[in-house]
Amino acid sequence: MKVLIVGTGISGLSAAVALASRGEDVIMISPFPSERAQSVMAAGGINAVDEESEDSFEAHIGDTLKGGRFIAGKEAVKGLCEAAPSVIRELEQMGTVFARDENGKIRRRAFGGQSFDRTCYSGTSTGKQIVTALRRELRRYESQGKAEIRLGTDFHSALIEDGRCYGILAYDERYASLAPIYADAVIIASGGQNALYGKTTGSTACDGYTAGRLFMQGAVLKNPEFVQFHPTTYVTPQKNMLISEAARGEGGRLFYVKDSKRVYFMEDLFGPKGNLMPRDVVSRSIFNTGEKVFLDVSFLGGKKIRERMLETYELCMKYGGLDITEEPIPVTPSVHFFMGGLAVDNGHMTNIDGLYAAGECASIYHGANRLGGNSMLAAFYGGKVAAGSIIEREEKREAPLFDGFIRDQEKAFNKILSSSGRKPVTDIRSKLAQAMKGSMGIIRNGKDLEDGINVLDGLIGQVREDEFDSSLLPYFTYSTEAIVVLGKAAMTAALARTESRGAHQRSEYKEEKDEFCAATLISYDGGRLSVSYDKEGRYEH
Repeated sequence: MKVLIVGTGISGLSAAVALASRGEDVIMISPFPSERAQSVMAAGGINAVDEESEDSFEAHIGDTLKGGRFIAGKEAVKGLCEAAPSVIRELEQMGTVFARDENGKIRRRAFGGQSFDRTCYSGTSTGKQIVTALRRELRRYESQGKAEIRLGTDFHSALIEDGRCYGILAYDERYASLAPIYADAVIIASGGQNALYGKTTGSTACDGYTAGRLFMQGAVLKNPEFVQFHPTTYVTPQKNMLISEAARGEGGRLFYVKDSKRVYFMEDLFGPKGNLMPRDVVSRSIFNTGEKVFLDVSFLGGKKIRERMLETYELCMKYGGLDITEEPIPVTPSVHFFMGGLAVDNGHMTNIDGLYAAGECASIYHGANRLGGNSMLAAFYGGKVAAGSIIEREEKREAPLFDGFIRDQEKAFNKILSSSGRKPVTDIRSKLAQAMKGSMGIIRNGKDLEDGINVLDGLIGQVREDEFDSSLLPYFTYSTEAIVVLGKAAMTAALARTESRGAHQRSEYKEEKDEFCAATLISYDGGRLSVSYDKEGRYEH
């Protein structure tokens, strides 16, 4: 059986290793190698219960469901948390190096929203360690001919007939051409939706196009209104640099200055552990101060800072000449993670047969807000679950002819290539980001959301009617419509949810409502968007 994986980050690599180790043939596509995947940027750590401590699976499950405001899939979360210790053991066997104490035991640090210290880490480069270990493991199967990675290759559209996916139409960057890749099953592991907001903490390669295009092709989205703002980022001209939650996990304190005195507002609001409230709470609290906020770790001492937060130390020194062993860090909330994505069942299959999704592009484990340390766990575990489901559910299938569809897509693509237009499509992307920031920030309201939807409708019309300069970046042009449609889906879901829950906060509806204790499902049919709610918090295929 041949399985195609779109993306080479942790979730894609995890699925590829699991499939190849069971004898299945794997093809992975990505514009970049794994070393440039967003997973490499994941800093803080990966959650797993220490089975020799007072921590428990029940506590991890409870923290995850509470942090997600009770709209994540209960059975899915149970599977995730109970598998976590075995995930850590497997990663160690592959060569992941975790920090250890003087007795040789894996260190665990505190992360927000967790009742016990359960975040295993490797300094602030845990994602890099995991990607390196997985990539090394996959090379064994590449040498055996069981796995192949095609770089410089982008997803263009899925090959779908009668509700089943038979592969994808891919864009080859070298030749600026489209070509089909057929497979018995497809796993989407394309990451988040950073292009919606422009400058975020994430990789610009994770632009949301794949999810947006699949949405337009009939895949259901789940919870797109829930966008996590990481509370502590260091703003530079290049991007918003993540100050890992590890800084607060090690004891860092947030404050602002009033009347020449420091106000430790999180501790005033929530007590001694206030700096480790869930990310949505901390971001909202920073926003509500209306003040310039700082994060202080200097009192921890240079030795501990360089030992446990070396990348944070080097980042601040490199981009701002800031010595965090002596000075506090100016921080501001920034878009960091998308809880919403493709709706999947507990086996990670979408509503389209043969089409699976894992990692940040899939919505299943995090509900209304993700806990720090759960993303890398969900990425690795989700990739394995998707692989197992494919082995259990799928078989070799004869693909129908897609000649007509491929010709139509090539015709539209060639029209883009031959365009004589001189308008830069970057203008559309900039207006999209401006609209998203204005309507889909930390605090939202109905009028701004309605205005934002109108703006995006106008942008969709422009993309369809105007001609743009595609001489340098044809992908950038053809991908823009689906990304704008994805933004409209997020705004539409946010407008429909007339309550405040987790990362979705409405100024005119400040409380949670029982009728919205449910996951949002949104579908696309010829331009019409339909919203419904799943009371069980899961998507059943």
